[in-house]
Amino acid sequence: MDSSASTQFSIEDRGYYARGREAFIRISLLAVMGVSCVLLLRPFLNLIICAIIISIGIYPAHRMLTKALRGRTKLSAALCSALLLVALILPSLLLAGTLVSGIQTIIHHVQAGRLNIPPPPPSLEKLPVVGPRLEELWILSSTDLSESVKRFAPQIRRGIPALLSVSAGIAGTIVQIFIAIILAGYFLATSEACGRFADRVFARIFTDQGTEFEDLVSATIRTVANGVLGVAVIQTLLASLGFWLVGLPGLGLWSLLFLIAAVLQVGVLVLVPAALYAFAAFPMTHAVIFLVWCIFVGLIDNVLKPILLGRSGKVPMPVIFLGVIGGFMAMNSIIGLFVGAIVLSVGYKLFMAWLDSEEPHVTAADETHSVP
Repeated sequence: MDSSASTQFSIEDRGYYARGREAFIRISLLAVMGVSCVLLLRPFLNLIICAIIISIGIYPAHRMLTKALRGRTKLSAALCSALLLVALILPSLLLAGTLVSGIQTIIHHVQAGRLNIPPPPPSLEKLPVVGPRLEELWILSSTDLSESVKRFAPQIRRGIPALLSVSAGIAGTIVQIFIAIILAGYFLATSEACGRFADRVFARIFTDQGTEFEDLVSATIRTVANGVLGVAVIQTLLASLGFWLVGLPGLGLWSLLFLIAAVLQVGVLVLVPAALYAFAAFPMTHAVIFLVWCIFVGLIDNVLKPILLGRSGKVPMPVIFLGVIGGFMAMNSIIGLFVGAIVLSVGYKLFMAWLDSEEPHVTAADETHSVP
């Protein structure tokens, strides 16, 4: 009897280990396959996320255009992509062109000795801590530019690689946006199939609440894209117009800095030095008009945000700020400013929706056991 029991135990034991070994092999193969897919898609992950955000953001306009074109989905997607390329890529190329031409003009004037820098304003010396030192450097540059260049030659040489790296990063961002817009057009053209796939994914993850969370993600993406990024783009266009009218040198660089600051909700940090430079370098009338325009650009977000954000789906500004900084650091690209803000906002809304969801219903058996 003991031998039969030990034989039965050994058989069950071997079967247990065989099932465990088979489960381990299957899980390992699935893990290897999943990691391999992630590694293969990693170079394109930023583009895919950006394309998904763009397609979800403009889907309502795409649907309206499809109805106007009598159901021609592919033609509507192509038109939406073309309009986005014109609206986003063309201004970026123009700003980059003005930046390059401005740098070339400054270099040519420096080499020819014809770069005229106006004297510093009298109020510059009154600035605390940095005022006297800044005035000294400004006077040196306005009176003897060649000596000033020689004096700061080591710093200039160290800064050239960083400037070239930033320029290459801007060009790479433009190319990424170009590819993402084309990919977003493909998502729009196949919106029905993409919608069914999204329904299956959300239903698989959130079961009965899949549709609710899917609508929440879509609404959050559109809210942040329109209410934060859209306002930043509108402010940048208005600020760039003011920079161009007043004749601010380095228009492309000023516009890029303002766009980044506007996404971070601190666009005034770029407008203040621009206004100070206008008062130092241009006639008083032009400077005052430019200052009024800067005040208008800085305050217009208080009007645009309630219109574009609406009253539902709002995301706290600290979440957007952290998303912008984190996205830029994680992706090491300007495009991370936009993707990070939207991704973290979506995560925040999903987390809050999960916290606000109803508690599981208590069954009758549980109520019976809870009675003392």
